[in-house]
Amino acid sequence: MTTGDAAPGLPADESGVRYDLDGPVATVTLSRPEVLNAQTPAMWAELENISRKLPGDVRVVIVRGAGRSFSAGLDLSVARGEGDSSLAKLSQLSPAECADRIAGFQSAFTWLRNPSIVTIAAVQGHAIGAGFQLALNCDMRVLTDDARFSMAEVTLGLVPDLGGTKRLTELVGPSRALEICLTGRRIPADEAMRIGLATAVVPDLDGAVADLTAAVLAADRGAVAEIKALLSGAALRSYDEQDRAEREAQTRRLRDLTETE
Repeated sequence: MTTGDAAPGLPADESGVRYDLDGPVATVTLSRPEVLNAQTPAMWAELENISRKLPGDVRVVIVRGAGRSFSAGLDLSVARGEGDSSLAKLSQLSPAECADRIAGFQSAFTWLRNPSIVTIAAVQGHAIGAGFQLALNCDMRVLTDDARFSMAEVTLGLVPDLGGTKRLTELVGPSRALEICLTGRRIPADEAMRIGLATAVVPDLDGAVADLTAAVLAADRGAVAEIKALLSGAALRSYDEQDRAEREAQTRRLRDLTETE
């Protein structure tokens, strides 16, 4: 296993994110357990940096949080401070500049949807706000029974803006998604499983994630990529369009399998 470098100029312990590589599996760990992995722009910069340096042979990315919680969300000491990424400073930018800055923040999350990799969020304790959205950007979410989700941006007068709203709506439907976002309430693991937010709720998080990773790695890489693309785009296609997408994907697989024999 090798440990990746942090963002330029920031050691891993200062960026708040650890990156470990073990063959085709990369593990990204939020590593500020003393503040329940509350997130900062420096962490987002490192997450984006990891997306750029991820080796091409990586097939699975596991995202987890050190300590007793996945992530308590945005670090309010930064949000309410005087730095360039504070809420006050962002509000002083032009609309275009502010939107561009937020686009940079979003890119730290949205690469997890890349069709060439399968991403798994291993969630224990709280996943609030930015933490919830980080988990939502992953393909699958494996939870311990003490896990809690919350889209808490509304409590700050803000909207979720880190790529989580579409996936949330796809998973639970628009009415339930609206209720979750407007109330900011805590969603326990059993409810998350019942309404489709959780892939699994398990007593042994490490073991379950290891088993799921092994199952993904055992499958043909090309088939995995095609299946992910088929399913992620299904909601945007009509039945006829999805049928055609299936035919085209299968044609590619048959050709690729024949060429490798």
